[in-house]
Amino acid sequence: MRKPIRAAVAAAFTVLLTVPMTGAVAAAGTTGTVGTSGTTAAAAVGTTADTALPVAGAQRSTAGEVILNVDYQVQETGYWCGPAATRIALSARGVYRSQAALAAELGTHVGGTDHIGQVTRVLGNYVGWYETKEMPNDPPTQAQKDLLWRDIVLNINNNYPIVANIVAPPGNQPPGYPPNQTIYHYFTVIGYDDVNGTVLIADPASFGGYQFYWLTFDHLASLIPPKGYSA
Repeated sequence: MRKPIRAAVAAAFTVLLTVPMTGAVAAAGTTGTVGTSGTTAAAAVGTTADTALPVAGAQRSTAGEVILNVDYQVQETGYWCGPAATRIALSARGVYRSQAALAAELGTHVGGTDHIGQVTRVLGNYVGWYETKEMPNDPPTQAQKDLLWRDIVLNINNNYPIVANIVAPPGNQPPGYPPNQTIYHYFTVIGYDDVNGTVLIADPASFGGYQFYWLTFDHLASLIPPKGYSA
């Protein structure tokens, strides 16, 4: 019997803290070392790596937390963060495509995936629903932040992860990121906690072994400008 995603996340952290992985540096001209491909949340809890987590709607595991079941993979090249993040999002809807196939559909090249609109188009081709939301202001306006939070809650409650295109400069980075580089990247938002004001990230780069982690909502909102997200 498969463990709920909350247990999977906790187990994944246990594995990752004892066996750190080298993450893949993401797109937009930034290159680096590629982490182990094919790593899944299922594998982290002792199930077979090619067995996806079951399709399930939003699950409120504790007061405030709503988390989606996804099939996680580390990006297979240093510039496939877009395809990997898209794959993670699609897996919540029961759609399983290879990163290579999605890279071709997205138009990803060695410099990465150029615009969040390419992700929106591919997500929409498979499951509908998605629109591109731009966040050009840095820092974002309160209206942009309000829309982002509303989109996170609406999407997660309806079993649609969000794919975010982020820019993480030194001094404003998620855990494990190279501290002396600005990282241009895509990752997937798969949960939220409306009590603590946090969001759960499935990060295909696996920088420092961090594959699932919580960010404050304000931190997420600061990372997206001047890019955007698919919701």
